[in-house]
Amino acid sequence: MSVSNDSEGSPNRTTIDENNSVVPSAVLFALGVIGNAIALCILYRHKHNSNRVSVFYVLVTGLVWTDLLGKLVVSPMVLACYSTRQRMAHGMQCNAFGALMVFFGLCSMFILLAMAVECWLSIGQPYFYQRHVNRRKALLMFPLIYLFSLLFCALPLILGDEFGKYKTYSPHTWCYIAMKRPHHLYSVLFGSLTGLLILLIVAFNLSVMISLLKMYKLSRKQKIRCASFKGAENQRARALHNGHAEEIDHLVLLALITVIFVICSVPVTVRTYIGASQVSDNDEAKDLLALRFLSVNSIVDPWVFIIFRTSLFRMMAHKMYDKLCHTTARHSMQQGTPDKPAQQQDLAA
Repeated sequence: MSVSNDSEGSPNRTTIDENNSVVPSAVLFALGVIGNAIALCILYRHKHNSNRVSVFYVLVTGLVWTDLLGKLVVSPMVLACYSTRQRMAHGMQCNAFGALMVFFGLCSMFILLAMAVECWLSIGQPYFYQRHVNRRKALLMFPLIYLFSLLFCALPLILGDEFGKYKTYSPHTWCYIAMKRPHHLYSVLFGSLTGLLILLIVAFNLSVMISLLKMYKLSRKQKIRCASFKGAENQRARALHNGHAEEIDHLVLLALITVIFVICSVPVTVRTYIGASQVSDNDEAKDLLALRFLSVNSIVDPWVFIIFRTSLFRMMAHKMYDKLCHTTARHSMQQGTPDKPAQQQDLAA
């Protein structure tokens, strides 16, 4: 047991500093559990009331369950450290905690990528989507994601400290990947994987937005073309417009979660590359801030979903989307109008 005048960073100290309170960790744990529980209730109520549950909602449900399990498995270990006022022990306990943090973090990232790919296929490749994508195949994605994430988080334990390791971070109630030399190889690999996932998710989302913009322009043309008709043609135009509503809902929700994901993940990616060139732990406070950003992601996600499911927010999102598409379409039409007088003069000549 350490004496009272040991410094906070002393390696021989085993107790948590009295200035560190359990309240922030307890509040974040409660927000994460309550938010994910409410999100699951909304999802299962949607499943009960809907005749057809989309693949996208299967993936969203998997993401919420993963975030909830992560909170229920990892956070109690932190709260236990506070209740006993003992630092997290090096070795097995620290390795288990760090591996679980990486595991659940990677699972959430890959599920988010699967959501982006599903949205891209449903809008950009509808024929392939109808033939090859279904709920059963979506459910099969989860064991593959969990298996890969499990193998990845076990790499430091398999390959040894020279490749990478998990270490405690202040206030020494939790562990994560060591980012400094000579244990930087694993952190660089993790940062590279995270950066690749960010780029892929953003790329797929941008592609979906471009496809939806094209579909919006097409639906407006058909609406104008069918404005003078009644009956089946007019109903078909309205059906085409209403058919895009679900895709827009998926895109808006995915875009919101992606923005949160990028904000929470980029700091860790940057810190892994900075840490690879450093030996000392002088910047551990910056590493800790980046890791806290990453841990907040699973807390914010369900609340974003809960807010999105409110009718007022969805109505505002649809209006903003329609206004954006209308502005873009009008701008493109204005760019094309100057050519018409010149063409008419050529014909007259």
